[in-house]
Amino acid sequence: MKKLMYPFLLVLLSAVLAACGADDESKSADKKEEPKTGETDQQDQQKQMEEMQKKMDKQKLDEEKTVAIVNDQKILGREYNSVLTSSQMMYQQMGQDPTSKDAAEKIKKQTLDSLVGQTLLLQEADKKGYKASDDEVKKQLEETKGQFKDDKEFETAMKQAGLNPDSLETEIANNIKYTKYIDGEIKPEKVTDAEIQKFYEEYASQGGAEGQEPPKLEEVKPQIKQQLEQQKQQEMLVKHVEELKKNAKIDIKV
Repeated sequence: MKKLMYPFLLVLLSAVLAACGADDESKSADKKEEPKTGETDQQDQQKQMEEMQKKMDKQKLDEEKTVAIVNDQKILGREYNSVLTSSQMMYQQMGQDPTSKDAAEKIKKQTLDSLVGQTLLLQEADKKGYKASDDEVKKQLEETKGQFKDDKEFETAMKQAGLNPDSLETEIANNIKYTKYIDGEIKPEKVTDAEIQKFYEEYASQGGAEGQEPPKLEEVKPQIKQQLEQQKQQEMLVKHVEELKKNAKIDIKV
Protein backbone atom coordinates (compact mmCIF):
# COMPACT_ATOMS: atom_id res chain seq x y z
CA MET A 1 0.00 0.00 0.00
CA LYS A 2 1.24 3.46 -0.84
CA LYS A 3 2.09 5.38 2.29
CA LEU A 4 2.51 9.07 3.01
CA MET A 5 5.68 9.42 4.99
CA TYR A 6 5.57 11.91 7.83
CA PRO A 7 9.09 11.82 9.34
CA PHE A 8 8.85 14.63 11.84
CA LEU A 9 10.42 14.49 15.28
CA LEU A 10 9.19 11.12 16.52
CA VAL A 11 10.17 9.21 13.41
CA LEU A 12 13.50 10.99 13.11
CA LEU A 13 14.56 10.39 16.69
CA SER A 14 13.11 6.89 16.91
CA ALA A 15 15.15 5.98 13.84
CA VAL A 16 18.25 7.47 15.46
CA LEU A 17 17.47 5.70 18.73
CA ALA A 18 17.11 2.37 16.91
CA ALA A 19 20.38 3.02 15.09
CA CYS A 20 22.10 3.83 18.39
CA GLY A 21 20.75 0.62 19.88
CA ALA A 22 21.95 -1.38 16.91
CA ASP A 23 25.33 0.29 17.20
CA ASP A 24 25.53 -0.59 20.90
CA GLU A 25 24.67 -4.22 20.10
CA SER A 26 27.30 -4.20 17.38
CA LYS A 27 29.90 -2.91 19.83
CA SER A 28 28.93 -5.56 22.37
CA ALA A 29 29.14 -8.23 19.70
CA ASP A 30 32.53 -6.90 18.64
CA LYS A 31 33.77 -7.23 22.22
CA LYS A 32 32.53 -10.81 22.45
CA GLU A 33 34.07 -11.73 19.11
CA GLU A 34 37.30 -9.86 19.68
CA PRO A 35 39.40 -12.94 20.43
CA LYS A 36 38.30 -14.39 17.09
CA THR A 37 38.09 -11.40 14.81
CA GLY A 38 40.85 -9.24 16.22
CA GLU A 39 41.50 -5.53 15.95
CA THR A 40 41.93 -5.55 12.15
CA ASP A 41 38.35 -6.63 11.47
CA GLN A 42 37.04 -3.94 13.82
CA GLN A 43 39.08 -1.31 12.03
CA ASP A 44 37.77 -2.50 8.67
CA GLN A 45 34.21 -2.34 9.92
CA GLN A 46 34.74 1.16 11.29
CA LYS A 47 36.27 2.24 7.97
CA GLN A 48 33.28 0.84 6.04
CA MET A 49 30.89 2.75 8.30
CA GLU A 50 32.83 5.98 7.79
CA GLU A 51 32.85 5.49 4.02
CA MET A 52 29.10 4.85 4.00
CA GLN A 53 28.50 8.00 6.05
CA LYS A 54 30.56 10.02 3.56
CA LYS A 55 28.46 8.66 0.69
CA MET A 56 25.24 9.51 2.51
CA ASP A 57 26.47 13.00 3.34
CA LYS A 58 27.09 13.63 -0.38
CA GLN A 59 23.33 13.23 -0.97
CA LYS A 60 22.60 16.18 1.31
CA LEU A 61 21.93 19.69 -0.02
CA ASP A 62 23.10 23.11 1.10
CA GLU A 63 21.06 24.03 4.18
CA GLU A 64 19.94 27.37 2.75
CA LYS A 65 19.11 26.05 -0.72
CA THR A 66 15.45 26.34 -1.72
CA VAL A 67 14.36 22.79 -2.43
CA ALA A 68 10.73 23.52 -3.26
CA ILE A 69 8.08 26.21 -2.96
CA VAL A 70 4.60 25.15 -1.84
CA ASN A 71 1.95 27.88 -2.01
CA ASP A 72 4.66 30.55 -1.63
CA GLN A 73 6.20 28.73 1.36
CA LYS A 74 9.84 27.76 0.88
CA ILE A 75 11.21 24.38 1.85
CA LEU A 76 14.93 24.65 2.58
CA GLY A 77 17.82 22.26 2.35
CA ARG A 78 18.00 21.78 6.12
CA GLU A 79 14.44 20.40 6.11
CA TYR A 80 15.26 18.17 3.15
CA ASN A 81 18.39 16.89 4.88
CA SER A 82 16.49 15.97 8.05
CA VAL A 83 13.95 13.87 6.15
CA LEU A 84 16.70 12.43 3.95
CA THR A 85 18.63 11.31 7.04
CA SER A 86 15.66 9.44 8.47
CA SER A 87 15.04 7.72 5.13
CA GLN A 88 18.69 6.68 4.86
CA MET A 89 18.56 5.23 8.38
CA MET A 90 15.42 3.27 7.58
CA TYR A 91 17.03 1.78 4.48
CA GLN A 92 20.07 0.76 6.51
CA GLN A 93 17.90 -0.84 9.19
CA MET A 94 16.30 -2.93 6.43
CA GLY A 95 19.77 -4.05 5.34
CA GLN A 96 19.76 -1.97 2.14
CA ASP A 97 22.36 0.44 0.78
CA PRO A 98 20.78 3.92 0.68
CA THR A 99 23.56 5.21 -1.60
CA SER A 100 22.97 2.81 -4.50
CA LYS A 101 21.70 4.54 -7.63
CA ASP A 102 18.23 3.01 -7.44
CA ALA A 103 17.84 3.60 -3.71
CA ALA A 104 19.16 7.16 -3.92
CA GLU A 105 16.59 8.05 -6.61
CA LYS A 106 13.76 6.51 -4.61
CA ILE A 107 14.85 8.26 -1.41
CA LYS A 108 15.05 11.63 -3.16
CA LYS A 109 11.55 11.26 -4.59
CA GLN A 110 10.21 9.96 -1.29
CA THR A 111 11.81 12.86 0.58
CA LEU A 112 10.38 15.50 -1.76
CA ASP A 113 6.91 13.90 -1.74
CA SER A 114 6.99 13.75 2.03
CA LEU A 115 8.07 17.37 2.44
CA VAL A 116 5.40 18.64 0.04
CA GLY A 117 2.74 16.54 1.77
CA GLN A 118 3.83 17.69 5.23
CA THR A 119 3.81 21.32 4.16
CA LEU A 120 0.34 21.10 2.63
CA LEU A 121 -1.08 19.37 5.69
CA LEU A 122 0.44 21.87 8.10
CA GLN A 123 -0.85 24.74 5.99
CA GLU A 124 -4.34 23.24 6.26
CA ALA A 125 -3.85 22.73 10.00
CA ASP A 126 -2.99 26.43 10.35
CA LYS A 127 -6.04 27.44 8.32
CA LYS A 128 -8.30 25.42 10.60
CA GLY A 129 -6.71 26.77 13.77
CA TYR A 130 -4.91 23.69 15.06
CA LYS A 131 -2.13 24.66 17.46
CA ALA A 132 0.41 23.19 19.89
CA SER A 133 0.49 24.82 23.33
CA ASP A 134 3.74 25.55 25.18
CA ASP A 135 2.81 22.95 27.81
CA GLU A 136 2.21 20.31 25.13
CA VAL A 137 5.56 21.04 23.51
CA LYS A 138 7.36 20.92 26.86
CA LYS A 139 5.73 17.62 27.79
CA GLN A 140 6.60 16.03 24.43
CA LEU A 141 10.18 17.29 24.71
CA GLU A 142 10.59 15.67 28.12
CA GLU A 143 9.08 12.39 26.90
CA THR A 144 11.45 12.37 23.93
CA LYS A 145 14.47 13.08 26.12
CA GLY A 146 13.36 10.26 28.40
CA GLN A 147 14.06 7.75 25.63
CA PHE A 148 17.80 8.44 25.99
CA LYS A 149 20.07 7.44 28.86
CA ASP A 150 21.62 10.91 29.24
CA ASP A 151 21.85 14.40 27.70
CA LYS A 152 24.95 13.50 25.71
CA GLU A 153 23.22 10.62 23.92
CA PHE A 154 20.18 12.84 23.29
CA GLU A 155 22.32 15.63 21.83
CA THR A 156 24.14 13.12 19.61
CA ALA A 157 20.81 11.80 18.35
CA MET A 158 19.61 15.33 17.62
CA LYS A 159 22.75 16.04 15.64
CA GLN A 160 22.44 12.81 13.65
CA ALA A 161 18.81 13.69 12.89
CA GLY A 162 19.89 17.11 11.62
CA LEU A 163 18.22 18.96 14.48
CA ASN A 164 19.23 21.60 17.02
CA PRO A 165 17.33 22.79 20.14
CA ASP A 166 15.35 25.43 18.20
CA SER A 167 14.45 23.22 15.25
CA LEU A 168 13.67 20.42 17.71
CA GLU A 169 10.93 22.46 19.38
CA THR A 170 9.58 23.45 15.97
CA GLU A 171 9.39 19.78 14.96
CA ILE A 172 7.65 18.92 18.23
CA ALA A 173 5.06 21.66 17.68
CA ASN A 174 4.54 20.54 14.08
CA ASN A 175 4.17 16.93 15.18
CA ILE A 176 1.52 17.85 17.76
CA LYS A 177 -0.33 20.12 15.34
CA TYR A 178 -0.21 17.48 12.62
CA THR A 179 -1.56 14.79 14.96
CA LYS A 180 -4.43 17.04 16.07
CA TYR A 181 -5.29 17.83 12.46
CA ILE A 182 -5.28 14.17 11.38
CA ASP A 183 -7.36 13.07 14.37
CA GLY A 184 -9.81 15.93 13.80
CA GLU A 185 -10.13 15.88 10.03
CA ILE A 186 -9.26 12.38 8.74
CA LYS A 187 -12.02 10.11 9.99
CA PRO A 188 -12.16 6.75 8.20
CA GLU A 189 -15.14 4.42 8.26
CA LYS A 190 -15.37 2.02 11.18
CA VAL A 191 -13.69 -1.34 10.84
CA THR A 192 -16.32 -4.08 10.51
CA ASP A 193 -16.29 -7.55 12.03
CA ALA A 194 -16.27 -8.95 8.49
CA GLU A 195 -13.06 -7.06 7.69
CA ILE A 196 -11.46 -8.30 10.92
CA GLN A 197 -12.52 -11.87 10.13
CA LYS A 198 -11.08 -11.67 6.61
CA PHE A 199 -7.78 -10.27 7.86
CA TYR A 200 -7.58 -12.97 10.54
CA GLU A 201 -8.25 -15.79 8.08
CA GLU A 202 -5.47 -14.56 5.79
CA TYR A 203 -3.14 -14.20 8.76
CA ALA A 204 -4.04 -17.64 10.10
CA SER A 205 -3.57 -19.30 6.70
CA GLN A 206 -0.07 -17.86 6.41
CA GLY A 207 0.82 -19.22 9.84
CA GLY A 208 -0.66 -22.61 8.96
CA ALA A 209 1.38 -22.76 5.79
CA GLU A 210 4.51 -22.28 7.89
CA GLY A 211 3.44 -24.99 10.32
CA GLN A 212 2.58 -22.56 13.12
CA GLU A 213 -0.52 -22.70 15.26
CA PRO A 214 -2.24 -19.29 14.93
CA PRO A 215 -3.70 -17.61 18.04
CA LYS A 216 -7.45 -17.49 18.48
CA LEU A 217 -9.30 -14.59 16.87
CA GLU A 218 -10.35 -13.09 20.20
CA GLU A 219 -6.74 -12.94 21.31
CA VAL A 220 -5.61 -10.81 18.38
CA LYS A 221 -8.84 -9.00 17.49
CA PRO A 222 -7.85 -5.68 19.18
CA GLN A 223 -4.52 -5.59 17.34
CA ILE A 224 -6.13 -6.44 14.01
CA LYS A 225 -8.75 -3.74 14.50
CA GLN A 226 -6.10 -1.14 15.31
CA GLN A 227 -4.01 -2.11 12.29
CA LEU A 228 -7.01 -1.89 9.95
CA GLU A 229 -8.01 1.48 11.43
CA GLN A 230 -4.52 2.84 10.82
CA GLN A 231 -4.52 1.44 7.30
CA LYS A 232 -7.84 3.11 6.48
CA GLN A 233 -6.70 6.42 7.93
CA GLN A 234 -3.43 6.19 5.98
CA GLU A 235 -5.30 5.56 2.72
CA MET A 236 -7.58 8.54 3.40
CA LEU A 237 -4.58 10.69 4.22
CA VAL A 238 -2.87 9.87 0.93
CA LYS A 239 -6.06 10.75 -0.98
CA HIS A 240 -6.43 13.94 1.06
CA VAL A 241 -2.92 15.08 0.17
CA GLU A 242 -3.51 14.30 -3.50
CA GLU A 243 -6.60 16.52 -3.38
CA LEU A 244 -4.64 19.31 -1.71
CA LYS A 245 -1.99 19.06 -4.44
CA LYS A 246 -4.62 19.69 -7.14
CA ASN A 247 -5.31 23.17 -5.79
CA ALA A 248 -1.77 23.96 -4.69
CA LYS A 249 1.06 25.75 -6.41
CA ILE A 250 4.09 23.46 -6.15
CA ASP A 251 7.49 24.28 -7.61
CA ILE A 252 10.24 21.67 -7.13
CA LYS A 253 13.71 23.23 -7.42
CA VAL A 254 15.97 20.15 -7.26
